[in-house]
Amino acid sequence: MTGYVIGVDVGGTFTDVVGIAPGGATTLAKAASTPGDQSEGVLAGIARLAETLGVTTADLLRQTDRIVHGTTVATNALLEKKGARVAMLTTEGHRDVLEMREGLKPERYNLRMPPPEPLVPRERRLPVRERLRDDGRVQTALDPASLAAAVDAAKAAGAESVAICFLHAWRDPAHEDAAAEAVRQAIPGIFVTTSAEVLPQIKEFERFSTTAVNAYVGPLVSRYLGKLGGRLTAAGFTGPLFVILSHGGVAPVEEASRLAVGTALSGPAGGVAAAVALARAGVAQDLVTFDMGGTSTDIAMVEGGAAALGRGRSVGGERIALESLDIVTLGAGGGSIGHLGAGGTLQVGPRSAGAVPGPAAYGAGGTEPTVTDANLALGYLDPARFLGGRRTLDLGAANTALAELGKKLGLTPEATAAGMLRIANARMADGIRVATVRRGVDPRGFALLSFGGAAGLHATGVAREIGITRVLVPFFAAGLSAWGMLHTDLRYEVSRSVLDAGAMKSEDALRAPFDTLEAAARARMAGWWQGEVAIQRRADMRYGEQVFEIDVPLDEVGWDQDGLATRVTEAFEARHRALFTYDLPGEEAVLVNARLAAVGRLPELSSGSRRDTGADQPGATRSIILDGTAKSVPLHDFATLPAGQVIQGPAIVESDTTTVLLLEGDTATMRNDGILDIEIKE
Repeated sequence: MTGYVIGVDVGGTFTDVVGIAPGGATTLAKAASTPGDQSEGVLAGIARLAETLGVTTADLLRQTDRIVHGTTVATNALLEKKGARVAMLTTEGHRDVLEMREGLKPERYNLRMPPPEPLVPRERRLPVRERLRDDGRVQTALDPASLAAAVDAAKAAGAESVAICFLHAWRDPAHEDAAAEAVRQAIPGIFVTTSAEVLPQIKEFERFSTTAVNAYVGPLVSRYLGKLGGRLTAAGFTGPLFVILSHGGVAPVEEASRLAVGTALSGPAGGVAAAVALARAGVAQDLVTFDMGGTSTDIAMVEGGAAALGRGRSVGGERIALESLDIVTLGAGGGSIGHLGAGGTLQVGPRSAGAVPGPAAYGAGGTEPTVTDANLALGYLDPARFLGGRRTLDLGAANTALAELGKKLGLTPEATAAGMLRIANARMADGIRVATVRRGVDPRGFALLSFGGAAGLHATGVAREIGITRVLVPFFAAGLSAWGMLHTDLRYEVSRSVLDAGAMKSEDALRAPFDTLEAAARARMAGWWQGEVAIQRRADMRYGEQVFEIDVPLDEVGWDQDGLATRVTEAFEARHRALFTYDLPGEEAVLVNARLAAVGRLPELSSGSRRDTGADQPGATRSIILDGTAKSVPLHDFATLPAGQVIQGPAIVESDTTTVLLLEGDTATMRNDGILDIEIKE
């Protein structure tokens, strides 16, 4: 590495920018997020980073080798239902697959629950006369007149994007490809996506839904990334711009624009990538990530140094069947608003004050109490040091907001604040249970990796709720997601349903689909990366009579050795036992989907050890309210803690961008790598 690398994580409240110099020195800068145009916040954050480093923005960008970006454009479009106007071309007689949703609803026993509105209304789901059989044979040839009528209807409807979803197109994309070419010729410049290129797999609803989401967010993501790239170029940047995708790897802007649905979990993926990097560095092999920002909290699991993956995620109520990191997202963050719920009980979130107007303490027009206001009122935050002193928090405004809510509850402002924090901690602890116990894992054997600007104030309390006895807080906790984006690799995922090889009677039939996928993946990766490419294989498998599949890693089965089919079956049975405690020896193991990832290893970044800054001299104390009692606790500066320093709780450790609350019985040790290692009293 000869220049800087920069990671950018756009959150709901702040945009975090991390710069790593050639020698490994790491610098964090923050700027307010700009929801109307995220590129403004990105450029402001880079300018803040340049200012911190003492150089101009142009000089910094000219010296930057690459920028890796996590964006919430797709996520916000789905949550706010502000995506593109989509038309869908689909097989005649099957236009309602998207709306029928497999006949399921989120709350199956709620008879009054209204059906969700599909991303593409029925009048823009346009039938085309064609039909493939499930074995790939043509039952009805693609009818040119029917196709032309559908394309004309899409144009007349003012479609900004077109999704093409034909029955059984995963077997043969010829009909979808011909339809896509017809759309492009009739409506030049329109965003077109086909199900065969997005998700060439069985299960019509999952394939149709994922493709519709790609069409819905694709124009917004591609426009945004094009605009950001143009602004960076104009500011002096000449290197590559990468985007982190939901599976935790990065890809060039062109790929992120083509498969925009893959950016739906772009931001949270950076934090999981950071956890994997720390695991590789030997910090801990088993981690639960606890990423608490201003708007939400993201929770994931890293076991044995590897991140948990999943599929079938829903974002904004829309099914996305691409492989992604298994992240649980809660509407709980520093900006979560305290309010009265049903029956007059105290509730916290999911509604958030966001970046604008923000918590009442921001003095920007917010009048409802938030988690940040509660932490400030109890003395855990220094009103003069927020964001390194660039913003002063208004304690009076926070107390006023808490007092208004407290009147309705018959509580003092302090008791209201304490109640809000207990509720928030309990909700986040439940989220950790969901992320771990549902995978058959006991979280008490894991360490809690705490990051995000607000996490340090809650991590020790959340750990107690679950029984976790170790909490890790990196010095750059507030920007760890952006840091993580710089420590992951280029990754291209490709998959295909392979039911023909289900019984695995022939090892050649088993290897053939993976060989085809590998050739396609290497060809795509060759356009991005000229270095070494690693291949990772997985499979979706089930027993013959089951209706669901499980994910089976295949990297350790000895792919080039004889007896492959037996070893794949054994891997499946071992995975089945791990998930469900049993297997069914003698039952046929069916391989449903072949999955393959091509990974291009980006250059390793230097990592300097923590500088010994001499003896810690806390001196200062702060009065806080803990368990309803006012206490004076020692105050430590995170930036000057020397390696080996031991701190007994209760205490506060703070930096310009994060604050850590140690409770009674906690013991924190400053590691040489800049991580505060906290032992929680059982």
